Amino acid sequence: MDKMTDCLTLFTARLYSGALSVFRRKEGQTLVEYALLLMLIAVVIIAAVAIIGQKTCNTYSNIASTFPNS
Repeated sequence: MDKMTDCLTLFTARLYSGALSVFRRKEGQTLVEYALLLMLIAVVIIAAVAIIGQKTCNTYSNIASTFPNS
């Protein structure tokens, strides 16, 4: 029975060590940070295009209305 207890203790220690190594990795955190940064950049670009697009449309409409139709 003593050998079984030693084996179980060793297994538990290795399992605990493996779990700690998974939680200490930083690659997943870095990936999430890059994804969040990419999403923020995409939102800013979409907002800028929406604002600039509307102003551009208004400018072209004003230009078109100042010239008489041919």
